[in-house]
Amino acid sequence: MNSFWPKIKENPIFAVLLAVLLATLIVSLIFLARNLHKQHYYIGKNTDLQRTISINGEGKVTAVPDIALVSLGLSTEKKTVSEAQDENSKTMNSLIEKLKGLDIAKEDIKTTNYNIYPAYDWTDGKQVLRGYTASQDVQVKIRQTDKVEQVLKIAGDLNLNQIGGLSFSIDEPEKYREEARQKALANAKSKAQALSDVMGVKLGKIVSFNESEGYQEPIYSSYAKVEGMGGAAPAPAVEAGSQEVIIYATIMYELE
Repeated sequence: MNSFWPKIKENPIFAVLLAVLLATLIVSLIFLARNLHKQHYYIGKNTDLQRTISINGEGKVTAVPDIALVSLGLSTEKKTVSEAQDENSKTMNSLIEKLKGLDIAKEDIKTTNYNIYPAYDWTDGKQVLRGYTASQDVQVKIRQTDKVEQVLKIAGDLNLNQIGGLSFSIDEPEKYREEARQKALANAKSKAQALSDVMGVKLGKIVSFNESEGYQEPIYSSYAKVEGMGGAAPAPAVEAGSQEVIIYATIMYELE
């Protein structure tokens, strides 16, 4: 019975290929065994890793908001489109003029909504046209926060029925971020020095730095939820309060 494999003496090329294959297989097995042994030995003990320490720092700065934003608007319903438009525009134009009288620049008064739509009643199961509604809203940026109460008083005197979204914020927060950043770095360095003293090691050079900013929730006045104020009334008392600017810093030191 003939062998499946050709005789080596009769096929020298086959013999060479078989020898190369066996040699490759043996070398691969040797390297695999060495790697497995090395991985097992160095778990958690890799002395080639750079010795480092990572420290977090936090910096906070309290700032008083210097701008306010408020949405002012009017919804007017009349029998015809032109009547609704005329009355609505007349009141809103008066509002804008009065705001300018408070030294609020026209660039800080932005129209955010203008709509005209039909208004219907249901009578005996049928939709009956009642008239038309004109609605207009402007967003006002108040750069002098001590004038917020005057703005709200004007809105009330004009019988505006859409007043909301009053919030306070910082117009240029970068200077406060820089101050908070310096505090975060000083905090992280102080922690790193204290920890290195306890560990009996010496801090080396900084190998990495990371920074993030804490969430700053806008300050909303309780007045922001009041709508349809209407009628002449005393100016509401509104306080801007304060706001925290927070920076988190992470510094990684090399240990000597």
